[in-house]
Amino acid sequence: MKTRMQPIGNAWAKLPRLVRDLGVELGKKIELQMRGAETELDRQVLELIKDPLTHMVRNSADHGLETPEQRAAAGKPETGRILLNASHEGGHIIIEIGDDGRGLNVDRIRQKVLAQGLATEAELAAMPEREVQRFIFRAGFSTAAAVTAVSGRGVGMDVVKTNMERIGGTIEVRSKEGRGTTFVVKIPLTLAIVSALIVEAGGERFAIPQIGVVELVRVGGEGAPQLERIKDSAVLRLRDRLLPLVNLAGLLQLDSRANEDSAFVVVTQVGAHVFGIIVDRVFDTEEIVVKPVAPILRHVTMFSGNTILGDGSVIMILDPNGIARATGVGAESGEGRMSATAAAWW
Repeated sequence: MKTRMQPIGNAWAKLPRLVRDLGVELGKKIELQMRGAETELDRQVLELIKDPLTHMVRNSADHGLETPEQRAAAGKPETGRILLNASHEGGHIIIEIGDDGRGLNVDRIRQKVLAQGLATEAELAAMPEREVQRFIFRAGFSTAAAVTAVSGRGVGMDVVKTNMERIGGTIEVRSKEGRGTTFVVKIPLTLAIVSALIVEAGGERFAIPQIGVVELVRVGGEGAPQLERIKDSAVLRLRDRLLPLVNLAGLLQLDSRANEDSAFVVVTQVGAHVFGIIVDRVFDTEEIVVKPVAPILRHVTMFSGNTILGDGSVIMILDPNGIARATGVGAESGEGRMSATAAAWW
C-alpha cells in the first residue's frame, strides 16, 4: 500500500517551470503557490491527473490572469497568483486550482452558448450563474478571442472533465467576475484502505466510511429517541435537535424488512450539515480496501466505491455526500461552503 501511495507533489514538480515560461511568453507576472504537496494518492491516479492539472494551470495563466497593466487598472497587485491546494476529505482527495484573475465572463459564455445552439435564450435566462459557467466543460467550447499556442482551440476543459470522470472524480467551477476562478477537483483514493461500518438495509449489506459517522442511535424502545414525522418526512429528535432522516432501503428501492420505528440511525456529517441514515441492522467496523466504482454505475452518486469482504461477497460503499445530494437532505446550498483556495483571496 505504501509503495502505491505517492505524494501529489510528484505531479506538481514541473509546474513552477511551466508557470515561469508562460509568464515570459504571455508578458505576465505570475506567482505559483502550492499547498498540501505531501497529500498522498494512488500512483495510477497520479499519472492520470498530471495532464489535466497542467492544462488547468495553463488555463489560469492564459485565460484567468490579466496583464500587469490590466491588474494595476483594476486595483490589484501586478503579480497574479495561481494557488494549488490538495487535501483529504472523507474517502476523497480534493484538489483546488485557483487564480485571482478576471474570472469567467458569464455574458460571453451566454453569447457563445446561443451561437453554438447549446441552449435557447429562455433556458439561459432561467439558469443560475453556476449552471451557465458549467458550459465551459462542453466539447469544442472556447471563449478565447483568438487561437494561440496556449489556448483557444476548443479542446480543453471537456477533456479534463472526461479524464476526471474516468477515475471516478468530479470537477466543479466557482468563479466571480473580476475576482478569480477556482476549479475544485474531487477524486477517490481508489486503492485506499479505510475503516468502514458495515450495515444492512433491505437484505443487502453496505459499508459507510467511518470518517463520516458521528454516532449510532437505536430508535424505538423505552427511553430511546423516537422517530417523528413532519409532513411526510421522517425526523429524529436527538438531544433537542431535529435531524432529517433518509431511509436507505427506500432510497435504493429495496424492500425494507425492518420496522422503521425500531431501526438504527447512522448519524452522518457532510460539511456543516448533520443528518441520519435509517438502516435495518448494524454489524461491525472493518478495514476495507476501496475499489473504484465501475463506469456503468458512475451515475449512481450514492456509491463511492465497492469492496470485497472476508467471506467473498462484494458490497457497495456508500457516499454520504452523494446521499445528501440525491435526497436534498442536509445538502449544501448553491453557494455553500467556500473552498480553501477561493477563501484565500475572496
